[in-house]
Amino acid sequence: MVIATILIATSAASAWANATFEQVKTSYRPSDTLLLDRQGKVLHRLRTDATVRRGQWVALADVSPALRTALVLSEDKRFYEHSGVDWRAVSAAAWGNLWNTRTRGASTLTMQLAGLLDEDLRRGGGGRSVVQKVGQTLSAQSLERSCRKDQILEAYLNLVPFRGEMVGIDALSRSLFGKAPHGLDNREAAITAALIRAPNAKEAQVAQRACSVLSSLEAPAKTSTPTSKTAATTRAASGCDAIALMVSGTLSRREFAPSEGLAPHVARLLLRPPSAAGPEGASAPPTVRSSLSAPLQRFTQLTLQTQLRELAGRHVEDAAALVLDNASGEVLAWVNSSGPLSAAPEVDFVTSQRQPGSTLKPFLYGQALAERRITAASLLEDSAAQIQTSGGLYIPQNYDRQFKGWVSARTALGASLNVPAVRTLVMVSPDAFQKQLTRMGMPLKESGDFYGYSLALGSAETTLLDLTNSYRTLANGGRASPIRLTVGRTPPPFSPALDARAAFIVGDILSDPMARARTFGTDSVLATRFWAAVKTGTSKDMRDNWAVGYSQHYTVGVWVGNASGAPMWDVSGTTGAAPIWAAVMNQLHRQRNGRAPQPPAGLVQKTVTVEGEAPRTEWFISGTEQSSFDMEKEATRAYSTRAIGQNDSKNPGNNTTNTARITAPTSGTILALDPDIPPQAQRLSLEADGSNLRWLIDGKQVAKGNTALWLPWPGRHVIQIVDAKGKVLDQVRLEVRGAGVKGGAPAATAPPRRP
Repeated sequence: MVIATILIATSAASAWANATFEQVKTSYRPSDTLLLDRQGKVLHRLRTDATVRRGQWVALADVSPALRTALVLSEDKRFYEHSGVDWRAVSAAAWGNLWNTRTRGASTLTMQLAGLLDEDLRRGGGGRSVVQKVGQTLSAQSLERSCRKDQILEAYLNLVPFRGEMVGIDALSRSLFGKAPHGLDNREAAITAALIRAPNAKEAQVAQRACSVLSSLEAPAKTSTPTSKTAATTRAASGCDAIALMVSGTLSRREFAPSEGLAPHVARLLLRPPSAAGPEGASAPPTVRSSLSAPLQRFTQLTLQTQLRELAGRHVEDAAALVLDNASGEVLAWVNSSGPLSAAPEVDFVTSQRQPGSTLKPFLYGQALAERRITAASLLEDSAAQIQTSGGLYIPQNYDRQFKGWVSARTALGASLNVPAVRTLVMVSPDAFQKQLTRMGMPLKESGDFYGYSLALGSAETTLLDLTNSYRTLANGGRASPIRLTVGRTPPPFSPALDARAAFIVGDILSDPMARARTFGTDSVLATRFWAAVKTGTSKDMRDNWAVGYSQHYTVGVWVGNASGAPMWDVSGTTGAAPIWAAVMNQLHRQRNGRAPQPPAGLVQKTVTVEGEAPRTEWFISGTEQSSFDMEKEATRAYSTRAIGQNDSKNPGNNTTNTARITAPTSGTILALDPDIPPQAQRLSLEADGSNLRWLIDGKQVAKGNTALWLPWPGRHVIQIVDAKGKVLDQVRLEVRGAGVKGGAPAATAPPRRP
């Protein structure tokens, strides 16, 4: 009978009986997944298995000496002497069972480990069967042959179940004591050892057992005087009273949060397994390496929270920041104001939909430049405007409620003037602009016509993620690609989204401190010691505040506001998000400078004079260059945005050898009529050199002399000057877009004199 039992136990022995320590360690699966930064440093810990609370594998060297000693004293005093089975304890247990006396038990730490590794050997409600005990004994002896004592102790501490769902020393130490296993003191070690013996015992039983273990740990050395023995006994009694109180508080504590670290929202994106993978955590790997930089993540988070504290009196609670690598699209920092400063720490403000305000303007001007509707020096009118829409009149206002008159497109964008932006959108059209934003990487929920002309001022909703990546598109010369949260994979290819020449000019404007001087001054927080292009924005009623910009290597986007959507109090672009943007940018360039981008082919630089602005050199897309921009010469009180093309070699008038010639407008001019300005105020100045000249428009005479004012109407037109005999001396071709005057072409009139 005994032989049969041994044979059955031997045949039922687990595959783990001959397992090596490395096999045991490799098969271990924590209930949490670690998010690593790009250098392999732990960035965040997220629970991905809801069935058990199991921490990371802990090396024996990282377990406190007090716990190692307490475990051996409590569970297996002759652990370092036996070879897996303590035969002295077995004999004592057998003798006790024979005489029905209570003994400690004969199960060694190695035997317990064998039971933890093999489900067939685990203790049931009625104890282990004879077959299980024999199998456990054989497995323990096999483990002793394949593993060292320290490895057996390490594996046991990581696999032993504790109270409730907790398994392993890491989960217990962090859950009940709020610290790593290496920091456990004598009392904490005693409580831990007590829980191993009786994981779900009542507090009183745990305290009693812990007191016994503590007494063994702190057993006084043999003394020769009764007085010292009495003092030791008194200290032991005092320690037991203290540990009873400690057990009560410890067993009710659960410090091991399911999510902990610097990047909770990225951890949720990367570490949650897909639903198709089965139960939660089933396919989650133990670690995932992200593209984030732990030092930068920590610095950005600290900077963000510091700024929020500075704005505490202005009704600001939340913020977010995103840092992208321009070349690879890798996310280097993804930070939310998670913590006590936020009313909604679980909300990811990087992916939340918000109104971007004026941060959309660079894309609008970039599109208008690419389509040759304007140049950076073109004059745009910043004045009161009322635009008729299907919903009524749209009346844009500037941030400071003041108007600047005629300004260049460079000043309009740099100073973030609202009315010129709306006038530019009239030329481009909201629907075309919406399509352009989609190409840049910023898809909107609705069509451009749904938002109307308010789209120029950021009335649509987008995310900080899409907005920042769209600025990265500008940084890459108008080439777009998705962002990446992991490293090691081949980055996705770029796709063209905007003319590289237009992207360059936009970046040149956004990096020009003089262009934004009218609104932000010459020494604002946006100024950097290295080349950087940046734009701020504030949505309606100060609900959202933004600062987004890029340097040679990095793009940084910052949002400040409230999760509830409540307005902030007196927070502008330079006082809300911009200080965070500047601090992060400066940190990125502490040891790496940023240079201005090289101009792409097809750009020319020309010295220009612009009405009301200092002379300067300006960038033009080849074929649109012009040296002078003066409304008194081009039009009187007209909203005229032009792209000047090369003279058409096929036009005989342009190649005439006569001294008479048309000096304004130039062939290729595109005029955009403003539907808000009365038609009589949108006259185009016609100028020519010569004598006895007559003006023909589309073959019909409209005026005589060297100058005239013409009231344009939509369409393509040919403007000619002829002599008294009707001979064509010169001609130009132009196009007029927008709403015109019904009823035919009005006659030209003589220009008024300047006062």
